[in-house]
Amino acid sequence: MRRRILLAILLAVAVTGAALGSPLGVTGWLLVDNIAREDLASNAQRIAATLDDQLADNRSLDLDPVRAAVPESGLLTVRQPNTPPMTFGTDPGADVVVESVPIAKGGTVELAIPAGPLQTRQTQVAIAVILLVVLSVGTGTVVATVTARRLAQPLRHVADRAAKLGGGDFRPDGRRYQVGELDMVADALDASASALAQLVQRERQLVGDVSHQLRSRLTALQLRLEALTTHSDTDVVEEAQAAQEQADRLAEALDELLAAARAASEVGAEPVGLSRMLPEAAQEWRQLLKAEGRTLRLRVGEGLIVRATPARLREVIGVLLDNALRHGDGAVTVTARKGEAEGTVVVEVHDAGAGVPDELAPHIFERGFSGGGSTGVGLALARALAEADGGRLELSVKRPATFSLFLRVPRPADVPGVSWPAERAPR
Repeated sequence: MRRRILLAILLAVAVTGAALGSPLGVTGWLLVDNIAREDLASNAQRIAATLDDQLADNRSLDLDPVRAAVPESGLLTVRQPNTPPMTFGTDPGADVVVESVPIAKGGTVELAIPAGPLQTRQTQVAIAVILLVVLSVGTGTVVATVTARRLAQPLRHVADRAAKLGGGDFRPDGRRYQVGELDMVADALDASASALAQLVQRERQLVGDVSHQLRSRLTALQLRLEALTTHSDTDVVEEAQAAQEQADRLAEALDELLAAARAASEVGAEPVGLSRMLPEAAQEWRQLLKAEGRTLRLRVGEGLIVRATPARLREVIGVLLDNALRHGDGAVTVTARKGEAEGTVVVEVHDAGAGVPDELAPHIFERGFSGGGSTGVGLALARALAEADGGRLELSVKRPATFSLFLRVPRPADVPGVSWPAERAPR
């Protein structure tokens, strides 16, 4: 895109330079020629007027009074009928510029100068025009480069923003470009990100609520059916056992549906190395914290790999660091370590601030709830994104505020195309 913009502007500048430079060069060339000829003709007329006065007084022609009007390296020739021509000056050579003026008694005055100096001046004017065109094209190139960069960078940023949105990064981006159309696209992307974030959260809440309600009702039903299996009537027992079998099948179907829902939400999940991903995600926030006179410390255990969608994981870490920047104080520390439960990794983000008040802690992940005047979207979105990848986000310590992100370690089945060694069993 940048190259196309640059080439289009350069082409326009080149065409404009050629369209204006060619007529300007021809005009300059002819103008120098006309000025030289007009100057030569003016001198010839002055000489002719002086000689006419001499002829009118019946005096013999005298060229001494008109010598000052003869240009340097020029030749004055006065011709009269039946009289040898009179000359003054130096021979200008074969390539000359000549102007003739008639005088009394059928005579003529010819004034000739070498054409070389005139052609030199014409060449200088043409070179000046060419340099002016080159300067215009050079200026146009600078303007084209700046304009192309000014347009291409926002377009690349919009494309990156759209790619992040498709990858699950729903964080609003307040950057604008002072270009009306691009700003409209940025506003539309932010609106879409907000709508998608709400949709993800509602989906996760719906799945959790439905699974909880169904499991509660199903458990109650299974307990009642189990009590009926001890009834004295054999027919009742048989029906209760049959119903209990159907309830068990329903429970299995519910587990499969929930597993399918989790698998669909984790379709972009992949093994992610935290030793590489976390420094990249923290680099942006390190500069922002530094501007506030604060520091960011990163402690990542060796060889930690988690199963997550990279864009979602960056978004969750970004929300936690943004929360520490806005509401915390002092140094911010990001720690990644193995979890206490087998197959888990914990990423903790904490700062040295006052922490979360007791009355706010139960509601800190509720959408629209904020204790610091913000939108109340970030932490709710971060929890929804973490859960979408099968993880969990909790406020593990209130003071100082410590958020713990629990992530799963990838299993062999999570990495396609890799042959994992079979577990050894005793013979």
